[in-house]
Amino acid sequence: MEWVEIDGSYGEGGGQILRTAVALSVITGKAVRITRIRANRPNPGLRPQHLHGILALKELSNARVKGAQVGSTELEFIPGEAKPRHIRVPIKTAGSITLVLQALLPAMAFVGGNFEITGGTDVPWSPPVDYLKHVTLFALEKMGLKVELEIKRRGHYPKGGGLVVGSVEPWGERRSLKALKWNRVERFAGISHATNLPSHVAERQAKAAKERLKELYNVPVEIETEVSRSLGPGSGIVVWAETDKLRLGGDALGKRGKPAEVVGKEAADELLSQLRTGMAADKFLGDQLIPFLAFAGGEIGVVEITNHLVTNVWVVEKFLGKVFEVEGEVGGPGVVRVMRRVEV
Repeated sequence: MEWVEIDGSYGEGGGQILRTAVALSVITGKAVRITRIRANRPNPGLRPQHLHGILALKELSNARVKGAQVGSTELEFIPGEAKPRHIRVPIKTAGSITLVLQALLPAMAFVGGNFEITGGTDVPWSPPVDYLKHVTLFALEKMGLKVELEIKRRGHYPKGGGLVVGSVEPWGERRSLKALKWNRVERFAGISHATNLPSHVAERQAKAAKERLKELYNVPVEIETEVSRSLGPGSGIVVWAETDKLRLGGDALGKRGKPAEVVGKEAADELLSQLRTGMAADKFLGDQLIPFLAFAGGEIGVVEITNHLVTNVWVVEKFLGKVFEVEGEVGGPGVVRVMRRVEV
């Protein structure tokens, strides 16, 4: 059995190292040992949201795992044979559903299957589910990967209770993605939601975002509003720019005492700042696409080369050897090129 050794404190040093490493372990069949997990964080070791991603991949690949408990700073993951399964992930808190999917999707791409995850759909420090659905999956579909995703119920901090279901078709034709700079913005779209709150919250968020986007771009803006019930209150908005290349996104979450207008304007301003460099992929999408690009090939222009992106490249290359060339400095715009497409 071939082992890959990963230092969990490298670079950005967070949960993303775990998600990418364990997904690649399933894809390649190589066992992985991760040490010093989140060593430089205030509360080192595995947190519940990381654990759920690891356990989902354990189920997908019938793996043997050592050290899979909260607080553990070392993990051994020995994959078995991955098969299409119905993966259920019951996060009892508002732990992020999208971060679990960041671990699951690359591995599921190679076998297919479906998933049902409860937890947080719109929570701090993680991509909102609408961003994943409308920005990330849009880019993956251009690479030939088909993922269906349905938001059955929203879940906000602290109670969670969100429910997301979906399915992944085995990745047949892997199409290389070439998206360096966009030439034109065709339209803006978005979803503004309010859960266990009055409908005017969603409407005011949407109106503020729309007005802000209209100030700078003379293109159609269509922001849907959604009002729903769940375990606890919460609101948020995701907006995206449809360009001739990919979609770029911006988002904001509501919180008690924060006017809905401020939430809407914040999301629009984040999107406008992503559009300024003219690069095709926003700073969040850039690092999310790294594991997929290794197998599809291509080159993308990113608004910002983040620590997350650089760390993700490092993890991928621990498993697959030299794959990428990253042009540009951390904190600024750049280009990520696949030098050698990996066959599995």
